[in-house]
Amino acid sequence: MRRRIFNEEHEAFRDSVRRFLLAEVKPHVERWREQGVVDREVWRKAGAQGLLLMWAEERYGGAGIDDFRFDQILSEECTRHGDPGFAITLHNRVVGPYLATLANDEQRARWLPGCTSGKTILAIAITEPGTGSDVSGIRTQARRDGDQWVLSGAKTYISNGLLSDLVLVVAKTDPDNPKAMGLFVVERGMEGFERGRLLKKIGMKAQDTAELFFHDVRIPAANVLGDPARGFHALMRFLPEERMMAAIRCLANAKASLDLTLDFVKQRRLFGRSLGAFQNTRFKCAELRVQVDMGQAFVDHCVQELLEHRLTPEMAAEAKLAASEIEGRVVDECLQLHGGAGYMEEYEISWRYTNARVSRIYAGSSEVMREIIGRGMGLDERTL
Repeated sequence: MRRRIFNEEHEAFRDSVRRFLLAEVKPHVERWREQGVVDREVWRKAGAQGLLLMWAEERYGGAGIDDFRFDQILSEECTRHGDPGFAITLHNRVVGPYLATLANDEQRARWLPGCTSGKTILAIAITEPGTGSDVSGIRTQARRDGDQWVLSGAKTYISNGLLSDLVLVVAKTDPDNPKAMGLFVVERGMEGFERGRLLKKIGMKAQDTAELFFHDVRIPAANVLGDPARGFHALMRFLPEERMMAAIRCLANAKASLDLTLDFVKQRRLFGRSLGAFQNTRFKCAELRVQVDMGQAFVDHCVQELLEHRLTPEMAAEAKLAASEIEGRVVDECLQLHGGAGYMEEYEISWRYTNARVSRIYAGSSEVMREIIGRGMGLDERTL
């Protein structure tokens, strides 16, 4: 399917990203999955290649190009030729926008150069045991003590949990107001900040997912992002872009899974014929192609809406819901078409299948996405 949202500059960038991934990421993926974390060196190499915080101004080491499509391409190519354990899109377009929008000049000058070079790796800590997608239910607290804040609590399922040097922590700042939250930047080495165990997962094995603990960590005022009572509003502002990044990755994984399955069924012989010659295989692959192309068309449309500052939270939820559900159906069928080989780790479809399962959970579960969409349609018990 011809995609209309990219120009020649975008396609040249795609080629350069692909070359970088094939040279610096793909050869190390198996080892990273075994050790449960990528090497820090790949972050520095990505920074030297100009792939980190591309939107940052040149004085901070960035390219000064705030075009979401470059990060869309980066995510698609990383999904196809790299590994989601190298959480570059989390760094660039999930955590990065908070620094771009909420940080003051002193904070940008202090943090952005390291973030663009790969010396400083970013993470965001929202999820807690028992809260899941319910941001308002978090229990981590920050109380003011003079010109500092004292941060106490625990977070879990944090991507880049072990590697991160700056962690953006969401905490309650007023026990009487569930939506009064602050965004606090915790730096590696701060007293009272501890990292828990590397969490074992069924997929995304190279992604260092960990627990984080904050034992009365003293946060200077210079490490508070924006208004410490309006963090909830900031989260609601940036979640649509995060969900778009998730949707992009989902479609990229679905497409890559279909492409490798087409290669497999053309080569696999069954009863003296190519597996692809059976009507069932042709029909299944045709259905998958339709789902992938329709999903891609909608996601690209949503990216164009984002570029024009017209993307709504409901539309982002639609994209994330549709893309993650399509991904789940496609990779499942693709594994089935691989037969017994699909269940073997040596075949690529096996890890694409296990990686895909979390897509319907993270960045807001499918159930939460449906709730957002339904409320946007006026179906809210508070108004009916």
